[in-house]
Amino acid sequence: MKDEKEFSAVKNSIQTRLSGVMLLVLIFALGINVFIFAQIRTAVGRIDAVFSSNTAINELSDSIEQVESTVYEYLNTNSSQALENYYRYEQNYRNLLEDLNDRNLDNEAKMLEKNIRRMSETYLDQTNETVQAKRGRNVEKYKTSYEDEHKLYEYINSYSYKLNNLRFKMNSANYQLLLSAMNVLYKLCIAVMLVVYALGLVVTTLLVRNMIRPLTALSNTAHEVAKGNLNVPQLPVVVEDEVGIVTRSFNQMLESIRQSIDQLKDSMERQAQMKERELLMETHLKEAQLKYLQAQINPHFLFNSLNAGAQLAMMGDADKTGVFLEKMADFFRYNVRKMEEDAMLWEEVEAVDNYIYILNVRFAGDITYIKEVDEGIENIRIPSMILQPLVENAVQHGIHDCMETGWIRMSIHQNEDMLDITISDNGAGMTEEMIEKVMSGSASQDNEDRFSTGIAVRNVIDRLQLYYKQKEFFAIESDGPDTGTTVHIMIPVEKDDTEIPKDGE
Repeated sequence: MKDEKEFSAVKNSIQTRLSGVMLLVLIFALGINVFIFAQIRTAVGRIDAVFSSNTAINELSDSIEQVESTVYEYLNTNSSQALENYYRYEQNYRNLLEDLNDRNLDNEAKMLEKNIRRMSETYLDQTNETVQAKRGRNVEKYKTSYEDEHKLYEYINSYSYKLNNLRFKMNSANYQLLLSAMNVLYKLCIAVMLVVYALGLVVTTLLVRNMIRPLTALSNTAHEVAKGNLNVPQLPVVVEDEVGIVTRSFNQMLESIRQSIDQLKDSMERQAQMKERELLMETHLKEAQLKYLQAQINPHFLFNSLNAGAQLAMMGDADKTGVFLEKMADFFRYNVRKMEEDAMLWEEVEAVDNYIYILNVRFAGDITYIKEVDEGIENIRIPSMILQPLVENAVQHGIHDCMETGWIRMSIHQNEDMLDITISDNGAGMTEEMIEKVMSGSASQDNEDRFSTGIAVRNVIDRLQLYYKQKEFFAIESDGPDTGTTVHIMIPVEKDDTEIPKDGE
């Protein structure tokens, strides 16, 4: 209760005085500026209206010129478009005439407006008579009528020119007066702002002078604490104002820091242990994600491959059936065995060879497969089941509909400390939109395809990202439909001393 009373009393000190003075200054400045703004707005409105009369006269002259030109065009061409334009321009001119003066006034400009309006109404009647004579094919009548209307047209133009000059002279004088008023308002606004700023500066300086000393002491002490010196003496409370409240709170905070330093050390040690366990759990999670991605395979591919082996056996070719089943067993044994470990490059290449062999048995050798692998790079370690899904994708979506003429090329080369893998085909090709969908993982994948293992290209990308912890290593290139597709992979080289087993081992 005592602290609340003290805080209530403090609210009437610096804050109240400073707020009150600044509020009065701001109200005074606001009132002056509102007045000046209203005067400026009125002056701007007058300036806008100064030359609006000249603009209206020019618009009137342009409109009557359009009427005259369309009448002349219609008389010479008898064009329906010209006649339509005449009626449109004639109506527009009549609308503009409504804004002109129609009364007898003791004003030269207003009397000119009245004369122009009267002559314009006669002129429009005459043009209508000319057009009607032309439509009635009365040549003599429309020629005579046109001559009369043209004279009226020239009279109207001369009166419009005279009115425009008269208006311009009057508007120029008014414009100079308005500019002078604007300059006065501009100077007045600057003077008021300077007075307000000076007054505010004086008041602020007087009020801050009483606060600067205890604030300086508080700032120096806080600087020492920020450098880690917690043994500074407590600050005295000089005045019971906002600065005094802050000083007392600072002293309490400093004491609380001294008491809590030991607890903070213990807490940091516990957090370090928790962070270590969290990192361990994150590592296990990534391993589980990698194993999940590796474990995707379509059982339909297995069943249909076994069915192909059974059909081969029924044909009576025991040797070929034995080789086929051996290749198929090697392929699936590798797939299952490698789900929980990395693979050698030679194992990945062998898996691709077995996959192509299985498909060629099913498709009677229609798949042309070209392999280019540098010597001496077979022991490079890479994630398992990376190459075969890419070759499968080239078969399924590249040359599936043109196996007789299609081909698939797999080239693997070592470029210093990077392994360059390229798988290309001359099949269906891809659009930029299709490439983007595959890279983003939004492309549809038919896992029920009887020729597919079910491991999609996006699966390969995800596993490579998890394995190498980077993204810029995979690219798909194609010039469009029916131009083939090329997949590039650039991954770091990781050598292994494991020997390549010989055939039959």
